[in-house]
Amino acid sequence: MTLHGDALKDAIGQTRAKWGWFVGLGVLLLILGGIAFGNLFIATVASIYVVGWLMLMAGIIEIMHAFGVKTWTRFFFWLLSGLLYAVAGFFAFYNPLLASAVLTFLLAVALLASGVLRAWVGYRHRPEKGWGWLVAAGVISVLAGLIIAMGWPVNSVWVLGLFLAVDLIFQGWAFIAIGLALKK
Repeated sequence: MTLHGDALKDAIGQTRAKWGWFVGLGVLLLILGGIAFGNLFIATVASIYVVGWLMLMAGIIEIMHAFGVKTWTRFFFWLLSGLLYAVAGFFAFYNPLLASAVLTFLLAVALLASGVLRAWVGYRHRPEKGWGWLVAAGVISVLAGLIIAMGWPVNSVWVLGLFLAVDLIFQGWAFIAIGLALKK
């Protein structure tokens, strides 16, 4: 066996030895997903705070980066970009309900646009095997975007929390499945 093959086999062996951690993490994510499902409003606000924190940090980093740029044009570009990010992050903390309305609207638009594009690409590949799945995925994305858009802005207090809860639950089941597969 080659050196690369030995290292890969050793890495797989070490990962298999940690199968319980995968299962434990999966259970924790399932619990967190259940808690998020239990109160979608709090899950939405929590997700807004996470997005706000990330935008605030990104804005600060871009502002610091602006001072390392050599030309005035680039300096002002990075400074303005950083200020916009930081203001958006602050805005998410200052008014999380309005921020959730904006992000929910952007989510609806993104689902509509990506769904239409996906359906169009699938339709254009009609003679190829599996094209129908791509069209179906596009139609489902369009329907999800329409449902969110039709309920907007009222649904803004729970849609992002629902997406977070579903994501946590799917991640939890995936980690449990990986852990149990590693145990075998």
